[in-house]
Amino acid sequence: MNQQTQGIAEHGSGPELDTGIRNFSMLLSSTPRGARLARLLAVDTLRSWGLPHERASHVIAELAANAATHGRLPGRSFRLTLYVVGATLRIEVSDTRGDRMPVPQVPDTTAESGRGLLLVETLADRWGVTEERFPRKTVWAELGFSPPEPAPSRSGAVDD
Repeated sequence: MNQQTQGIAEHGSGPELDTGIRNFSMLLSSTPRGARLARLLAVDTLRSWGLPHERASHVIAELAANAATHGRLPGRSFRLTLYVVGATLRIEVSDTRGDRMPVPQVPDTTAESGRGLLLVETLADRWGVTEERFPRKTVWAELGFSPPEPAPSRSGAVDD
């Protein structure tokens, strides 16, 4: 496979040093298969972190599909990165088509495509594009969520 794991990490060497920052980053092929794999890996990662993934999976699917379709250059991959800081998930998808900036469009009612960024705009709390060293760009979206409730302690519990 044309994939390279950059890291799945929680920073900090133990509970006493845990900063609460989690990240995941992977290089994926700029193909429909790579876009689908981006969504599947992200959902799996968010589940393993105990975080909600429903909204995020739609946003990741759209951004990855755009990178694989509009940000594609033969032989070049795109990068999916997830950061969780506090109660915010930041999704970043970087590709090598800095000359093609995403612009939300209002598609014709009969069009079969062209609604992806409208969906991202609706589901994300914030989104945007960061121009990087040419020819790269990163399209990002941030989603707020409620942190998971800690499991109730069974210490001292009395069973009936």
